[in-house]
Amino acid sequence: MKSVTLLATLILGLWGSAQAAVYDTGFLNAGAIPDGNLSGWSDTRAVNGLSGSISAIQVTLDVAGGYNGDLYAYLSYDGKLVPLLTRVGMDGANTFGSSAGMTITLSDIYANIGTALAPSVSGDYAPDGRALNPLTLLPGGGSSSFASFDNMNPNGNWTLFFADVSGGGGQSTVMSWSLDIITAVPEPINVALGVFGGLFLVGTLCRSERMKRLFGKPAAVEAE
Repeated sequence: MKSVTLLATLILGLWGSAQAAVYDTGFLNAGAIPDGNLSGWSDTRAVNGLSGSISAIQVTLDVAGGYNGDLYAYLSYDGKLVPLLTRVGMDGANTFGSSAGMTITLSDIYANIGTALAPSVSGDYAPDGRALNPLTLLPGGGSSSFASFDNMNPNGNWTLFFADVSGGGGQSTVMSWSLDIITAVPEPINVALGVFGGLFLVGTLCRSERMKRLFGKPAAVEAE
């Protein structure tokens, strides 16, 4: 029974670890995003103590007020940048985009946030990912996703950046944001099977009569 419990613990450990951190204090300017200012607002948080490499990322944003259609946001880490929002809800037919803040969770497993959004935003989406100029919405390159961070060491400084690129429409404020990182050790099944095989072999040997004779009480000496 102890061997089975140990095996289960080892397998869970091999699948990796996760850190889900919610940030809602210590914000620059209390989280207020400067209106119509490309210098923007940012928040950098240190992640440490995780083992393995990144296998998935999830970000949750809680933003109040202003026009979402004015906002550009990205997540950056170790020289890589993934656009989260690019003038949310704004297209040729809607020059203002969505408004009234947002509460959204961004993960690669959902449909892209794009432009097809109601005036008020909530729900689950994939990050925008498009390399667009936030002033003109013209293409500036390819696209990216949270998979850009895959296989990287998760420990380090992660930065969330917001800019309100069009003046007017009220001020947007970041109330909170969260970063969920899932890590995994490569090929956990193969390693777990090896661990199981080793435990099984040790258990079998310990139960064998030969091991009992070698390490158990000495047998009585036969009389001559």
